[in-house]
Amino acid sequence: MGAKGDKLMGQGKEAMGTAIGDKDLEAEGKHDRKVGEAEGKVEKAEGKANEVIEKVKGEVGKLADKIKDTLHNQ
Repeated sequence: MGAKGDKLMGQGKEAMGTAIGDKDLEAEGKHDRKVGEAEGKVEKAEGKANEVIEKVKGEVGKLADKIKDTLHNQ
């Protein structure tokens, strides 16, 4: 379902459980909401990691080009 979907579904279950006095449904909703929040944090971290990887690849490419130019000019 995805992080946002899990979070929203959890919020709905939690609210419904609270409204009707169903502690099990409320607990299940709280669990689903927490899972969604955790998934969202993981997705954000993955995005940041991929940004760093792409930046490093670019810098390595620049360095490799400088090394080639230096070796070629000797």
